[in-house]
Amino acid sequence: MARFRYIAIGPQGETERGMLEAASEAELIARLRRQGLIPMRAEPDDAPGLSLASRLGTLFGARSAMGALRPAERAHLTRELAVMLGAGQDLDRALRFLIETATSARLGRTLTALREAVRDGKPLATALAQHPRSFPPLYVGLVRAGEAGGTLASTLDHLAALLERERALAASISTAMVYPALLALAAVGAIALLLTQVLPQFVPLFEQNGAALPGPTQALITAGDLVSRFGLAALLALALAGLAVRAVLRRPGPRTAFDRLVLRLPVLGGLAREVLAARLTRTLGTLLTNGVPLIAALGIARDALGNRAGMRAVDQATQRARDGAGLAEPLRASFVLPVRTIHLLRLGEETGQLGPMALRAAEIHETASRLAIQRLVALLVPAITIVMGAAVAGIVASLLLAMLSLNDLAH
Repeated sequence: MARFRYIAIGPQGETERGMLEAASEAELIARLRRQGLIPMRAEPDDAPGLSLASRLGTLFGARSAMGALRPAERAHLTRELAVMLGAGQDLDRALRFLIETATSARLGRTLTALREAVRDGKPLATALAQHPRSFPPLYVGLVRAGEAGGTLASTLDHLAALLERERALAASISTAMVYPALLALAAVGAIALLLTQVLPQFVPLFEQNGAALPGPTQALITAGDLVSRFGLAALLALALAGLAVRAVLRRPGPRTAFDRLVLRLPVLGGLAREVLAARLTRTLGTLLTNGVPLIAALGIARDALGNRAGMRAVDQATQRARDGAGLAEPLRASFVLPVRTIHLLRLGEETGQLGPMALRAAEIHETASRLAIQRLVALLVPAITIVMGAAVAGIVASLLLAMLSLNDLAH
């Protein structure tokens, strides 16, 4: 008998950690299932004689040798594996094919480790759980549910669709913001160039003629001098301030307040709520349609949100759902999700189709997120252009005012 550490989700959605003796990991997983638990991770306990240095060396050595997969690589291997299993290939042959066609050494090493674990008799979910940096609990939980229900191919297909939609949504956001970011950077660079290089060229001209600079021109020259002297220091201070804010936001209290503030912003808040709703409903719907109970699904979906205000709302809804209050009403009381989300989830509860309705809601919110991004870009680009034009026009006007004052002095 060997000792195993395990992490599982209980019938009420709570996370349980413990240690049990079993002949194998498969026996441990079966025992946990008989107890009504959903196993998320199971691994042999470390040997008691290992020192702290040995444990740390093993940990960091494993991390350096096996880097985390990128989201694109994870989505690709999931889709390929789903296609091959759906075509009737066995798991070992499918993994061997993926190893032979791996697009990077990191992906090949990960797939090789998975295949070796499967060939040693471990379930695929257990093999995946040994690489938590590459396969999060949501991924492992869905694969484990698919293996338990004998629907691994279809589960991987749903999981691949989930990963691809998440990537598409994130890519649409990042791609849409590239042009406004470049435009803002160009605007700041152009203004800094005018203040630090162009305006100072006129100072000797005024000094030679003994003319006093007009007030606006003098103010701009002073601003340019300050930028030349303290610009790098200001950028360094800004970077340090950003790091300090980031450190503060790692604490639960400030991070929750910040995430709630983001959801209430006039324009960005609407986009953030749509993205939050899309992520919650897509994850929840995928879990429910693959046979995961509601409370356990909420516990897994909570960790996939990335917004602490949304996570707190899901925690409160989970507690109310345990008491029989349903899901839609507790979420409505939190005011962090769009009204459309609440209506669709309530309809799913009333018709007994919560999983499919959550997936339908995810499609609606993903479309709304893309439209909100387009509107945001449509607002940002003209706004940046107008601000840049106004700043450049102000600098040019101050130069013209100074030249006119020289002309008056000559007459």
